[in-house]
Amino acid sequence: MNNLPAELKYASSHEWARLEDGIVTVGITDHAQIALGDVVYVELPDVGAQIHAQDEAGVVESVKAASDIYSPMSGEVIAINEDLEDAPEMINTDPYGDGWFFKIKISDEAELENLLSADDYKSAIDDED
Repeated sequence: MNNLPAELKYASSHEWARLEDGIVTVGITDHAQIALGDVVYVELPDVGAQIHAQDEAGVVESVKAASDIYSPMSGEVIAINEDLEDAPEMINTDPYGDGWFFKIKISDEAELENLLSADDYKSAIDDED
């Protein structure tokens, strides 16, 4: 059973978003990290980059595959998780905590409406199986 925190919003492309004071923290879901297997490398966006919802924002590579990371919301990248450079396995061990990817100062909070609740995301991934 995948871990799906109810307070987060989810993209159908398997990213999660946590909104706090106009800042969204982004990572990949437990479901995504399980499907990828052992993560060995992550490429993150540049701090200061302007990104739009559903834009490619990076890449995560595992022993099995490489997968694009998409931004769930639009805005300016204000931080990246530099710890992932030396310890990408944090994505596997703590996808909703220490394994976060980047933070965005969002430009339009209404974009949250385009994301899925935990229940809706669970239904979407159950349909994949």
